[in-house]
Amino acid sequence: MALDDFRDELAATAVALAAPGTGLLAADESTGTIGKRFDAIGLDNSEANRRAYRTLLATTPGLAEHISGVILFEETLFQDSDPVVAAVAAADAAPEPSSGDPQPIVALFQQKGIVPGIKVDLGVEDLAGGLAGESWCTGLKGMAERAARYYARGARFAKWRAVLRISSGGCPSELAVRENAWGLARYARTCQEHGLVPIVEPEILMDGDHDIATTASVQEWVLRTVYGALAVNGVFLEGSLLKPSMTTAGADCATRPSADEVGEFTVRTLSRTVPAAVPAILFLSGGLSEEDASLCLNAINEAAAVGYAPWHLGFSFGRALQHSCLKHWGGRDVAAGQAALLARARANGAASRGAYVAGSEPSDDESLFVSNYSY
Repeated sequence: MALDDFRDELAATAVALAAPGTGLLAADESTGTIGKRFDAIGLDNSEANRRAYRTLLATTPGLAEHISGVILFEETLFQDSDPVVAAVAAADAAPEPSSGDPQPIVALFQQKGIVPGIKVDLGVEDLAGGLAGESWCTGLKGMAERAARYYARGARFAKWRAVLRISSGGCPSELAVRENAWGLARYARTCQEHGLVPIVEPEILMDGDHDIATTASVQEWVLRTVYGALAVNGVFLEGSLLKPSMTTAGADCATRPSADEVGEFTVRTLSRTVPAAVPAILFLSGGLSEEDASLCLNAINEAAAVGYAPWHLGFSFGRALQHSCLKHWGGRDVAAGQAALLARARANGAASRGAYVAGSEPSDDESLFVSNYSY
């Protein structure tokens, strides 16, 4: 197969993922990372518990009103649901009947009209020749075969996370920027040739004490380089999505920008670098608290309403959608976990329209920042 064989389908999938008032649920935590989340609620990191939790996500009533797609870890894509959790959710959503038989978790999302996606990168490694702490993303070898298998299972988009950092020691280096841009471009082209819409994710970590203007300058450089690499590789922009960091200051910066400043700087940065052909820009939360992530997303959409923004500006949140959900679930209370998830999905759906009212949905306002975050 070739890219042209999937061109119409890729464009249609990208448009579906860019539906107004929606975003993505990033549930692609590795086994190790979900284990850390389970540790926080006193739960064993067993296959059975991971299956139960991901079934909770897939059976949340009303989730598709605010969530257009879900990014899954490979285990989840090929995993059957937990029939007990599914039955509890079905009972709460009566009169929908439930047979009690396990179904593929991916099928539960599909039945709701939520498009399944898959994390395809294999994590980051130290970048030879780069500065201290710089990395490159692995997973290109064998990815064509994996992409074909994921497509056959029902995945229709993919995610690849490149990681860059800003430091007083000169990071990011030109080598790191170019290497990660090229990796994103090779990944994107390979995915499109196998029917998967690529999410291009050049994350700039919040680690550091740099101000928001520094972040904006570096982010413009990174995004220009990324889209140059995508062009060289012939990536079909209408069948792709961008998942960037919001333009904000480093976590240790003495002067914290307001949500309005984040909105203005973010829209300015994107308007200078991202082609209008890209259907949607879906922001990562980057360690912001649940409420702050919603407020900043809302401010971005408010700024876009008076500036240049031809794209849908939505979200692709992991921690900022799931933190309260995990705490309220606690391994036991399915209804409480789903209610918390739906509350944050509603908040971010409204924020992606610029219509979120601060504090109107319950949240845990705990900082979710983790230094040198990986998953």
